[in-house]
Amino acid sequence: MAHILVVEDEERLAELVAGQLSAGGYTVSIARDGLQAMHMLESHPADLVVLDWMLPGLDGLEVCRRIRAHSITPILMLTARAEELDRVLGLEVGADDYLTKPFSMRELLARARALLRRVDLMKASPSHADGGRRAEILEVGPLRLDVPGRTLTVAGEPIELTPKEFDLLHMLAEQPGRAYSREYLLQRIWGDEYVGFDRTVDTHVVRLRRKLGALGDRIATVWGIGYKLRAD
Repeated sequence: MAHILVVEDEERLAELVAGQLSAGGYTVSIARDGLQAMHMLESHPADLVVLDWMLPGLDGLEVCRRIRAHSITPILMLTARAEELDRVLGLEVGADDYLTKPFSMRELLARARALLRRVDLMKASPSHADGGRRAEILEVGPLRLDVPGRTLTVAGEPIELTPKEFDLLHMLAEQPGRAYSREYLLQRIWGDEYVGFDRTVDTHVVRLRRKLGALGDRIATVWGIGYKLRAD
């Protein structure tokens, strides 16, 4: 049973969110502030973190940065800030998805399930099923993706990616040189249940390019269409 950590200082909302997730079949813990969340994650890792932006002391953005510094655990950000710039900022520091308050509990559960399905797919990959004997490796120049292990190395150096960053790079790497539209990438990676804004793919590409450093320009913009991964 998946473990979800809810980090929310509003007691009533925290209880509502925890109750909805528990009714959905998940084990749920609650942290009231950022520091408590970090301590809880050290002793009891979570499969998903539902994280409020506005927290006392250590705010949600800083908690997100700290989690992402050493973990690819999916993060669903809860925010009362509806401006696009704020939503982009949340995604850039490592959040995988967001919900703007007020939100419906049905949508919360749908988004949590979508993020956890990716965790389940990773656990069900051949590397888990048969000890890695059927490992699938994709190599594009110095980029090397271990698909079952969901790891990326560049010239032998590991690069930490969030689940969706890996999914995006994986799709581009399957057919180097092929141009993918933003709409296609959004549908394939985020799924039917995703209701977001049209810069989601762009934001993740920016993050990928930054992490790839000098090789970031291999993810090329195809004007009027979307993106492709250059093989050369």
